[in-house]
Amino acid sequence: MPRVSDKALDAARIGDLKLRAAYEHCRRVNAEHGKTYYLASMLLPPEKRPYVWAQYAFARSADEFVDSLIAPDPAALQTWGEEFMAALAGEGPVPGDPAAVAMLHTTRRWQIPRVHIEAFLESMQMDATITGYQTYADLEQYMYGSAAVIGLQMLPILEPQTPEATARARALGEAFQMSNFIRDVGEDLQRGRVYLPQEDLDSFGVTRESLQAGVVTPMIRELLKFEIERTRRLYAFAEPGIGMLHPTSQDCMRVAFTLYGEILDAVEKIDYQVLTRRASVSLPRRLAVALPAARRAARARKAHRPVVLPTTASAPEEDPERASQPSS
Repeated sequence: MPRVSDKALDAARIGDLKLRAAYEHCRRVNAEHGKTYYLASMLLPPEKRPYVWAQYAFARSADEFVDSLIAPDPAALQTWGEEFMAALAGEGPVPGDPAAVAMLHTTRRWQIPRVHIEAFLESMQMDATITGYQTYADLEQYMYGSAAVIGLQMLPILEPQTPEATARARALGEAFQMSNFIRDVGEDLQRGRVYLPQEDLDSFGVTRESLQAGVVTPMIRELLKFEIERTRRLYAFAEPGIGMLHPTSQDCMRVAFTLYGEILDAVEKIDYQVLTRRASVSLPRRLAVALPAARRAARARKAHRPVVLPTTASAPEEDPERASQPSS
């Protein structure tokens, strides 16, 4: 029986068996751990979906090195990141991690700037030693690498129609990240981290100790309301950017925009009880948003030109091991 990814891999003209296996691994990781992200990716033209799966799985692989509650291993993250960057530069072999194999191919195929990968890896390393951020500006510096550059990495695949889309993509990445921070306050505390700025905690009279007590006090509730409103302003700034993308990309991003934004609604619906509960958008709601969007996306693919892949897409598929070696 054909795999779910086969149609997309065929459409993307990815024929190398090692690459196909790596991308299928990424798809499974995305489907299991990033359901909203995966649902949105399925609205893209098939030939673009594998690259989105690769970006998600690569980010998750890095995250797992430092987010494990049992055995975090920042030294392994450092080695993994250095091996990937060396392979990207043609100075070393492809790492064994299939997410890295697929991301290496994705980065080359879409000419994703190296600095975006470096910024992401730097932020992941920050999680190994930094447990809090004094100001929102400090948190923004972290989010640039952990979230904003994810939006920037996605942009070539989404085909922006104007340079103005760049700032909107960066803001949307931050909005998604802040939504997760607000939802996951309790979970992050288990790892010894607080991603809400200390200056905000101080303003509302909230301490780490009061968060760790697990009871949402009136001060904590007001703090969360403040962070939610700040995040909604990010979404408001980012929203016009969806219309700046190619028509075949807009429904994908509209679904992600809507469902990630509704995480904030879900927090409000559980009365801000994020210290002991996980707010979530229900499956029926996700489907109610995604199914009409899927129909619109199908119409968009018929109405607009076929997606033009980068020039390397028409070249014979490279062996990933040979592609990592410097030219003579």
